[in-house]
Amino acid sequence: AGAILLASEVTNPAQQSLALLDMAVERNAYGRQLDSRVVRLSGHQLGGDAGMEAVFIRAPIIRRVGDGGVILASYQGTPVLVDFGRHLVATFHPELSSDPRVHSLFLEKVRP
Repeated sequence: AGAILLASEVTNPAQQSLALLDMAVERNAYGRQLDSRVVRLSGHQLGGDAGMEAVFIRAPIIRRVGDGGVILASYQGTPVLVDFGRHLVATFHPELSSDPRVHSLFLEKVRP
């Protein structure tokens, strides 16, 4: 829900959002609840040799990342983890994985 609320453009269906980040998202784009999945993300920029586990549940797809966004991980050619400086956006659920990398990055960002 966070990616949807923060995006400047939301489709499927179109809706208003807070429009805090220059990105476009499509709601539920990976499918319905039955289409939820657990995948391994290779080629991400969070360090470590192993692929990072990502749990997708009725997830949106990020269709466009605008100015200020740095893509940290992708799945099937679309961004799933994007760093916008003060904001970190994931379209998967890192809290459902035992991999601490997304949480560690978040803690680094908020640590004084």
